[in-house]
Amino acid sequence: MKVVIAIITLLTVLLGAHYYIFFRLWHLIPAFPASRIILVSVAVLLIVLPFIALGFGDHFPFQVSSFMYRVGTSWLIIMLYLVILFFVLDMMRITGALPLHRFMFNSWLGFSILTLFMVVFMTAGNIQYHNKKRIELTLKTEKNIEKPLKIVAIADLHLGYGVGVKEFRKWVKLINREEPDVVLIAGDAIDNKVKPMVQQNFLSVFNEIKAKHGIYLTPGNHEYIVGISESLDFLTQAGVTILRDTTVFVKNAFYIAGRDDKSNSKRKTIAELTASLDRSKPLIIMDHQPYHLDEVEKNNIDFYFAGHTHNGQTFPISLITKAIFEISYGYLQKGNSHFYVTSGIGVWGGKFRIGTRSEYVVINMN
Repeated sequence: MKVVIAIITLLTVLLGAHYYIFFRLWHLIPAFPASRIILVSVAVLLIVLPFIALGFGDHFPFQVSSFMYRVGTSWLIIMLYLVILFFVLDMMRITGALPLHRFMFNSWLGFSILTLFMVVFMTAGNIQYHNKKRIELTLKTEKNIEKPLKIVAIADLHLGYGVGVKEFRKWVKLINREEPDVVLIAGDAIDNKVKPMVQQNFLSVFNEIKAKHGIYLTPGNHEYIVGISESLDFLTQAGVTILRDTTVFVKNAFYIAGRDDKSNSKRKTIAELTASLDRSKPLIIMDHQPYHLDEVEKNNIDFYFAGHTHNGQTFPISLITKAIFEISYGYLQKGNSHFYVTSGIGVWGGKFRIGTRSEYVVINMN
């Protein structure tokens, strides 16, 4: 029942936002013979495109599905800022703060200014997305490590129709440049379908990742959305070691543990997952969604790494994630436990970062 209510609420908000935007555009654009037909056609196309791409993308050629996905999901983000912009302009017009009436009704000049502003604003957001930030952490542990350990940690790749194989290859080059001992992937490697992963031969690019002691992944909610068995089968073929409520003892020197995603209501607690481990050895744990962080310190975990939040991906959604999660983004230390929640190297949907950044994390553990 809660799911049905959530879906109805989401659809109501989306439809309301669409109506408001195109109601304002209807009055903004001067009337000419085809203007109303074009406007209504664009409105209908944009509202159905994300649902067609997400629900039926596998039934179209890859290029068609990729185009629909990118345009449809990009529009959802553009729509957010158009709603905010039109609301601010309406408030200023109604209150008389600025004489905007002649620019908001039957005005090509107003439409041109609006279009130019949105193009510049969203282009800046796209550039920010592609500018991957290198975050470096130096963590100290009282436990014995024979030699310093270098880790590259990423999350929220969302590979598929949105992030293609060429873009992923650029990320792999960034990873390999670090010459890491270990690569960690904290969930949501796959976006919403396995088919584009196969079509674009992502397997070969995964095989280009060079890590001395292996690549380890814990599943995220998107692996469950795709189908957990299908997702993990593909990632296993890609040479990734899946940690799904399991641990590995790497080179008899340190542990890496991976929790199953919160989508599995029967997943192990951190205490259950680490109960049999030698606590004199360094222990790293991955968990896609950063919940129940108090358990980490209680169980003497050296380093906890998670993703999922995207740090909201765009402002003001970042304010919502900050309110929901104890750590929505960044580094925190509690006792001897170090925490890092990444904003992710990729994004869901439209490739925009506004008020946030895409990143990969380099951890030096001494």
